[in-house]
Amino acid sequence: MTKSKAKAARADGRKRIARQPSIKDIAKLAKVSHPTVSRALQNSPLVNPRTAEKIRKIANDAGYRASAVARGLVTRRTQTIGLAVTTVADPFTSEVVSGIEQTANDHGYSVFLADSNADPGREQRVVQAFAERRVDGIIVTSSRVGALYLPLLSEMMVPIILVNNQHPGAFVHSVMVCNLEGSRAAASHLVKLGHRRIAYVGDQFGYQSDAERLAGYREALDAAKIRFVPQLVVHGDGKPEAGVRAMDTLLALAKPPTAVCCYNDMTALGVMRSIRKHGMRVPRDISVTGFDDLFLAAYTDPPLTTVRQPMRRMGQLAMENLIRLMSGETSNVRIKVAAELIVRESTAKVKK
Repeated sequence: MTKSKAKAARADGRKRIARQPSIKDIAKLAKVSHPTVSRALQNSPLVNPRTAEKIRKIANDAGYRASAVARGLVTRRTQTIGLAVTTVADPFTSEVVSGIEQTANDHGYSVFLADSNADPGREQRVVQAFAERRVDGIIVTSSRVGALYLPLLSEMMVPIILVNNQHPGAFVHSVMVCNLEGSRAAASHLVKLGHRRIAYVGDQFGYQSDAERLAGYREALDAAKIRFVPQLVVHGDGKPEAGVRAMDTLLALAKPPTAVCCYNDMTALGVMRSIRKHGMRVPRDISVTGFDDLFLAAYTDPPLTTVRQPMRRMGQLAMENLIRLMSGETSNVRIKVAAELIVRESTAKVKK
């Protein structure tokens, strides 16, 4: 075969494999073995540099793209993580997810996102599906069933990070804000304004985060020697509608509260609506605090006093920690980030 004919044959071969070339196709064009092509494309030092450069050029010209599935069979890594969220409609979740996705992309990971719709059973099925799909790791925001992952993940050895919740275990780590300290700061702020009858509207599904925020509220009362009144604690579900119902209940008491600490900003929206519905004003009649400092907190009427969580940073920390775990490195079981009280116009001195 003449040089011109050989060149034409190679060109014809490239045409035939232009759509979906394989390692075998590249090996034929480069006139080397399949393993040599595989090593060259993985930058193995076992292949002569000139040969490797030639193979990579042929592969590039032919439009070869490595198969993630095939690569996963070799490395036993899929470069994917599963991310289960309570609801994508929650502004808190969207900020955390942004931090997770940015960090994942920076490290070459793809993210599978699933919405559990705050349903514990659905969340468990989502996480199990992630594990069965052989994701390299899992992140769950505001988990409802963290403890139930332990048997499953211990068996499959899939590292998991809980954001805004925690549960100890060999494969379960967490990233949380300092809930107790943040809530205590909000309640102490109300105490300093002269309030003595302070209510707490929590989240019945909050588990660890709700328990810590309730504990912070109680610590502030204890420090001021204010008697704890069980009737002033009502639990919703972290959404505005439940906040309305919870505040309706508190306002029906013979002696309603003069201030309310809310589990989150979304609850505070509902609480403030209920107060207006009953012909009262915030903070003239009742002061209100939230927790999260969502973007909307500065735009409520009046602007909401709240506890700031560094939500995007929490997402970044969760992904960074997961990457360490997936790489076999040791990492902190519990990461806590500082909370900051942001005082706005929804709180004022108690009305005499």
